Amino acid sequence: MKEFPEGVKVIAGDVTDKGKLDAVMPETDVVVSCLASRTGGIQDSWLIDYEATKNSMNSGKEKGATQFVLLSAICVQKPLLEFQRAKLRFEEELMNSGLDYSIVRPTAFFKSLAGQIDNVKNGGPYVMFGDGELAACKPISERDLASYMAECITDPSLQNKLLPIGGPGEALTPLQQSEMLFKAAGVPPNTIKVPIQIMDGAIWLFDQLAKVFKNLEDAAEFAKIGRYYAAESMLMLDDEGQYNSEITPSYGNDTLQDFFENSIKYGLKGQELGDQAVFGINKKE
Repeated sequence: MKEFPEGVKVIAGDVTDKGKLDAVMPETDVVVSCLASRTGGIQDSWLIDYEATKNSMNSGKEKGATQFVLLSAICVQKPLLEFQRAKLRFEEELMNSGLDYSIVRPTAFFKSLAGQIDNVKNGGPYVMFGDGELAACKPISERDLASYMAECITDPSLQNKLLPIGGPGEALTPLQQSEMLFKAAGVPPNTIKVPIQIMDGAIWLFDQLAKVFKNLEDAAEFAKIGRYYAAESMLMLDDEGQYNSEITPSYGNDTLQDFFENSIKYGLKGQELGDQAVFGINKKE
């Protein structure tokens, strides 16, 4: 088990079973939930992003909690995927729960942009969709995000609000991210640009197959997740429904350039995505 600072007590419990969770939940003032589906599959999304998170809220409330800090995601503002709909369903229940709440909606994490580091470091190409200008984001480090969520506990100005948040600096497109990575790795630029329409064809095929073979429903959902992250920006939508970096808040000090440079030097241990890896990239655990 990962080591924690002195004074931190780790209690194991089954968040998918309210009774079992109640049995181990201590008296508490604040619940901070970072629960998220491991895969984004349909059943898993509703089990974790909705049911388990709801269990945590209700169990904590019964043990004295008056505040709930939720790690959500900025992409729920354009809900085309099952896990996004599950997150939104819980967000609504939290806002109506009577608890003080902070719903934190971060942009992309550094580690979600780390999938091509080893390939580029070893001389391979950086693969992007379209012209490389799709899917811009203001990436944020785990450390800065954790600091922001901790502030939500003590700062009244961050309570009872939806809180989209990105990292420091300007929004970065995949093309700009590739340039940063080539610089960090000390290799010449080498990119492959894949037409986004290829993914549309795969989604159509899986959707048709899933109508006949129900066990392929998750495969169809995974294809849609891949397409979403390849094309949609992780930025706030403005009143015209356009992604807008200028209105997307920034926080923290850690930069993606520094993350790339450190990852090239020291590797990616601790930054693996596990089952949340899209296309299996950066999946190692």
